[in-house]
Amino acid sequence: MKLLKGRDIDAFIQRFESRRLQVSREVETAVQNIIQQIKQRGDEALFEFALKFDQVDLSSIPVKVPLQDLQSAYDELDSQLLKVLKQARDNIKSFHEKALPQSWLSWEEDEIVLGQRVMPIERVGIYVPGGLAAYPSSLLMAAVPAQVAGVKEIVVVTPSDADGNINSTILAAAHELGINQFYRIGGAHAVAALALGTESIPRVDKIVGPGNIYVATAKKILFGQCGIDMIAGPSEVLIIADVTANPVYVAADLLAQAEHDPLASAILVTNNEMLAETVLDQLSEQMQKLARSEIISQSLSHYGAVIVVDTLEEAIDLSNRMAPEHLGIHCDSAWDVLAKIKNAGAIFLGHYSPEAVGDYWAGPNHVLPTNGSARFFSPLRAQDFLKVSSVIRYSKTALDQHGEAIQCFARHEGLDAHAASIAKRMIP
Repeated sequence: MKLLKGRDIDAFIQRFESRRLQVSREVETAVQNIIQQIKQRGDEALFEFALKFDQVDLSSIPVKVPLQDLQSAYDELDSQLLKVLKQARDNIKSFHEKALPQSWLSWEEDEIVLGQRVMPIERVGIYVPGGLAAYPSSLLMAAVPAQVAGVKEIVVVTPSDADGNINSTILAAAHELGINQFYRIGGAHAVAALALGTESIPRVDKIVGPGNIYVATAKKILFGQCGIDMIAGPSEVLIIADVTANPVYVAADLLAQAEHDPLASAILVTNNEMLAETVLDQLSEQMQKLARSEIISQSLSHYGAVIVVDTLEEAIDLSNRMAPEHLGIHCDSAWDVLAKIKNAGAIFLGHYSPEAVGDYWAGPNHVLPTNGSARFFSPLRAQDFLKVSSVIRYSKTALDQHGEAIQCFARHEGLDAHAASIAKRMIP
């Protein structure tokens, strides 16, 4: 990890932006084939892909996890961890309940009624990643907002090991949430099964949750067949820090991000070179004591940086340009900096608000826009599990009053039938 100034900053940003999801033709072709096979052959293809990619034989193990397995995992879970899961769930629930949109109707003059009707999506699929690590927190972050929104049917998929085993904490969390449709399947084939439906797995209306490049590509291709949350890429954190920042805290937060993945990006932007040098020393010292130091080292060397700029304003401008997934503000004037931030997924204010608080506990979602997409995407919210219908009611008096204007507009666009549908109602 290097200290960067001047022209070196632009070169780093280009490398950072190169992480953005650029699907190779080979990956896209492979995913297209998987989707087509699932569409044509359903479970038969699904089980073949499970054997091929995960080495799990679903002809001898049920793809749907029995409810008693969820119950057993729950009963055997460490009591302290169970207490933590419950409190985290309550925190997430409380946060998302505060922002639910409501149905409304407005009675205008001449008996015109306008409004919106807000309804939950009926069936949602949640993809919980497996592989290098298991993330029960991802299940909470996706399922709880869906439940707050009123979704009645939640279908969870996650990859198992070759023996069909799934992380017991994820199973216990599912039981605590009351989820009764849980499937031991992962990868692009699981996404295809959710979007298209098979004999074993019901078709859903929307798929949420992060995954690898094959999962992300499948979601992208299948968007329109069902809804999706976003196309997730490698994770990132950017920290803006001034002279008041504690270098021990800053380094710890950068390392916490870097341990996710070799493609993860951890960036410090500061107007204080002494702080930058001290953070570099702290990174080297703290990393040696961490279990995932090899992954951290790869992440920091490829996509990590300590950037020194002249002013705090430059740091803010750089952050807005990069639109980070996670933004830490380690400044004495954190609230003033916040007022100037335009693009960020989640913002962590002050010296005692590490990213891990948001990952597990505070309540705001940790499913966030990555790779600069915070310019136009938002964190996963309860609103993402709702759909809105417009409500329009015109009286005869109102239609007579506005009908000529509507017909004028319709005829201007060459749509005579539209105009006629108004005119026929205006005949005395």
